[in-house]
Amino acid sequence: MLLQDLDQVLQVERRAFTAPWSRAAFLGELVENKLARYVVAELDGRVVGYGGLWLILDEGHVTNIAVDPDYRGRKLGDKLLRTLMSLCAANGGRKMTLEVRVSNTVAQNLYRKYGFERVGLRKGYYTDNKEDAIIMWVDLPPMDRVTAGGELI
Repeated sequence: MLLQDLDQVLQVERRAFTAPWSRAAFLGELVENKLARYVVAELDGRVVGYGGLWLILDEGHVTNIAVDPDYRGRKLGDKLLRTLMSLCAANGGRKMTLEVRVSNTVAQNLYRKYGFERVGLRKGYYTDNKEDAIIMWVDLPPMDRVTAGGELI
């Protein structure tokens, strides 16, 4: 993700989430947060999704994954998650974690597909409606399962 992607990222963010991040939040992640890494998914030159994580020691914390509702069902979330997992592993990450809404079974299924397991619950985690978040963790595959291009095998 580059600064010039922000207008399109914010469009995806507003369409994907009921409590979207602000421009200032993304700017802080891209410019000030040395732990943050963000990627975008583009189709025909248009940003249609993005994902981010924080690299903390040997762990990755997924901050967000979003796909424009008009582009869902095309495996873009899958690709974004695999890219984040590969990015984490390539930077020495051995585990990853994330929070997901209790009601977001589509995302939970995606995370389980890649080995994430439920390990806890954060009560009232989401500020828009006080919904609980499921905490999930995964052990990353060894680096020999990541291609030179950064993709998980």
